[in-house]
Amino acid sequence: MTSTQTSDVIFIMHEPCPKCDSKDNLARYSDGHGYCFGCGHYEKGNEMEATESSSEKFGFHKVLATDNKEQETIFSEGEIKSLNRRAINKDTCIKFDYRVTTHMGKPCQVANYKHNNKIVSQKLRFSDKTFKWIGSSQDVGLFGQHLWRDGGKMVVVTEGELDCMSVSQAQGNKWAVVSIKNGSQGAKRDVQKSLEWLEKFESVIFMFDMDDSGQSAAHACASVLKPGKAKIAQLPLKDANDMLVEGRIKELIDAIWSAKTFRPDGIVSGEDLWGDVSKEDVVVSVDYPFVGLNEKTHGLRKSELTTITAGSGIGKSALVREIGYNLIKMGERVGFIMLEETVKRTALGLMGLHLNKPLHLGNVPTEESELLDAYNNCIGNGRVFFYDSYGSTSIDNLLSRVRFLSQGTECDWIVLDHLSIVVSGLGDGDERRLIDNAMTMLRTLVQETGVGLILVSHLKRPEGNKGHEEGAQTSLSQLRGSHAIAQLSDMVISLERNQQGDDSNLTTVRVLKNRFSGDTGVACHVQYSPDTGRMTETTLEFNEEKDEF
Repeated sequence: MTSTQTSDVIFIMHEPCPKCDSKDNLARYSDGHGYCFGCGHYEKGNEMEATESSSEKFGFHKVLATDNKEQETIFSEGEIKSLNRRAINKDTCIKFDYRVTTHMGKPCQVANYKHNNKIVSQKLRFSDKTFKWIGSSQDVGLFGQHLWRDGGKMVVVTEGELDCMSVSQAQGNKWAVVSIKNGSQGAKRDVQKSLEWLEKFESVIFMFDMDDSGQSAAHACASVLKPGKAKIAQLPLKDANDMLVEGRIKELIDAIWSAKTFRPDGIVSGEDLWGDVSKEDVVVSVDYPFVGLNEKTHGLRKSELTTITAGSGIGKSALVREIGYNLIKMGERVGFIMLEETVKRTALGLMGLHLNKPLHLGNVPTEESELLDAYNNCIGNGRVFFYDSYGSTSIDNLLSRVRFLSQGTECDWIVLDHLSIVVSGLGDGDERRLIDNAMTMLRTLVQETGVGLILVSHLKRPEGNKGHEEGAQTSLSQLRGSHAIAQLSDMVISLERNQQGDDSNLTTVRVLKNRFSGDTGVACHVQYSPDTGRMTETTLEFNEEKDEF
């Protein structure tokens, strides 16, 4: 800075700043003027002069006052020497003008921040790992930036001054290394202020501390630079200085050259995928209770959202009970959220499948021993859980229950019947938007927990005179909402049945969407028996006279 006044004044003490309310950022000087190094607040003094001898007598820092209310800090005290505990030699300290001294009676280290080889600000590091700035930290570049020419092949950016000097020393103090000013919390802001200078290098290597805050800051800083320029180094120890202290200099250098190019989360380079593509995936599937459906879908898989859909009264709930019972038989842990019926109705329905009796209808002759056997096998085995909603269907409440069933009870599969009631819990509004919101939340939860979700959903009425209750063919376009159900489901399975036909208990099972294999179309036909309450796979017989099935 250029002085416009020749008188020297003496620093007296630190005071609270009346403008920014800092405790000690305002410096008071012997001529009465004050200056806050935090916010720049200036108070005019009485222009008293201070002599050089008084400065030397009291050991105060000399500050040159200027008409534009700036001060140039001259911290002339201090010694440049080796930092033995940090394994940083004297040559490195000379290179960076890093000093050891005392400030207000407390020993400290001084990192000089320079511009045009002139001290602009100083950062004091005390033995208790606290820091203090003399001069503003806002108007300076990165630590060590003044030492290197603009641009080049590579620059390493560290999280602290000691790490910066450690990396520089490991490279013989020949290659560009700088440090951010205020630790991980201010790292991104520091990089943004020096972005123009950093962008002149071909590569910028961020070698921050290996803790969570350091790595998070490294990613945040890397995201500021042009794509492909930033790299993030990984260290086996906490930071670069630890590597130097432990004598692991070769590994420190290797970490620079092996740093991976930064890519935002989710972006993966093909050159990194050989380890994945060269290993055969083991896809664990669990069978449906119907052979034809298994051939079409290759079974159920966890982390997938399977939607079962049909018109009203076609048999969606009966089908998901069959699927749930089949999962229980195979030893899986299953949670049932059946919002249209009581827990007792769901439990009796599952036990009835085990006994081949429609227990939920009542007045079905059953020995107590049979009932107990069904209970132990279907309900009381410690692997089956139910949600009694008590009429509460708010989406947040349901999502928390799904999360608990998955993580708290370790359920592998959850049956949720049905989506329309879930949507009703979202309140009034456009149905399509509400369905889209609910499906997005459920899809996110499936990915978060890894559970296999079997969801029941209604269809909207098809165009024309023939409705689903009369056996109309289903399609994805008939799903409610603005296609969120179709888009966010991994599998969509529909049921078709003519409730008024000659064989009203015959249902066609059709796969409308199959993200796993792409195979869609009619999977099988199932016959419902009112006597047993069961749905069993069947083969249609061809009627030659009518040329129809």
